[in-house]
Amino acid sequence: MSSTVTSPPRTIRIGSRKSQLALVQTYWVQEQLQKHFPDRTFEVQTMSTQGDKILDVALSKIGDKGLFTKELEVGMLNQEIDFAVHSLKDLPTNLPSGLMLGTVTERENPADALVVHENHKDKQIDTLPKGAVIGTSSLRRLAQLRYHFPHLAFKDVRGNLNTRLAKLDAGEYDAIILAVAGLERLGMSDRIHQVIPAEISLHAVGQGALGIECRADDPEVLELLKALEHTPTAQRCYAERSFLRSLEGGCQVPIGVNTQLDGETLTLTGIVASVDGKQVVKDVVTGNAANAEQLGIELAQKMRQQGAQEILEAIFAEQRS
Repeated sequence: MSSTVTSPPRTIRIGSRKSQLALVQTYWVQEQLQKHFPDRTFEVQTMSTQGDKILDVALSKIGDKGLFTKELEVGMLNQEIDFAVHSLKDLPTNLPSGLMLGTVTERENPADALVVHENHKDKQIDTLPKGAVIGTSSLRRLAQLRYHFPHLAFKDVRGNLNTRLAKLDAGEYDAIILAVAGLERLGMSDRIHQVIPAEISLHAVGQGALGIECRADDPEVLELLKALEHTPTAQRCYAERSFLRSLEGGCQVPIGVNTQLDGETLTLTGIVASVDGKQVVKDVVTGNAANAEQLGIELAQKMRQQGAQEILEAIFAEQRS
């Protein structure tokens, strides 16, 4: 009698950027999948992206929406890796043909954090002195903070989290703004001086969640990734991404969001601001979470009628010049 030899299941190759935060996130995904599928092998492969290499130019001036994703996407399309783990806020809303957002993991706190130099330990964002230098590389944070605090000074800050914190501690800045989720994932919660309220700064689309991108024609990987899907987070993030996509805003535009889920009811708040913080359009929609993407489109249309498109077109023209 002949016995059939079954070949072992294929090794799944996970793509990641090389930064400390990216690796912490990717190893977490690897560990979760290993728990769900102990008989499978998941290996991590790292790559450097354009956004990791160009550190002396403001993100908004580099002008490529896939700054932190393109090399990983090429790797997937060339069958070198099977899926890539991204901070969802870095993943463009329009993906290359053949790739898709396979799953969205449970969100950490999506808010922005104020991290201060020790000289300002007794201050909050609204009590920092006139002319205090705030470091941020995000136009979204910059525009909203300028709107609320025109008396503060703002300066670009690039580099990974540790580099930014070192620049702050060396006195180059009085404070910097970072994502709460990134600090928490790296075990640096003690550096969070203040969680900035949504009334002051709406967060980035997808902030705090991980987005796992994979090939659309790979049902085996898609099935494995289902184990990590967190539906409430996915619904909130699909609404946010649909809003951003409808406004044709890339990663480097001053668009902020906030989503709340109450049972089946999803409330999406959005803001579009001019970089100088002088023009702001803000609105809100509420509807069924099952229609998350439609809610994003609806909010974009509402805000377009209030002048959001003109603000964005002026920013795009400035970036092109």
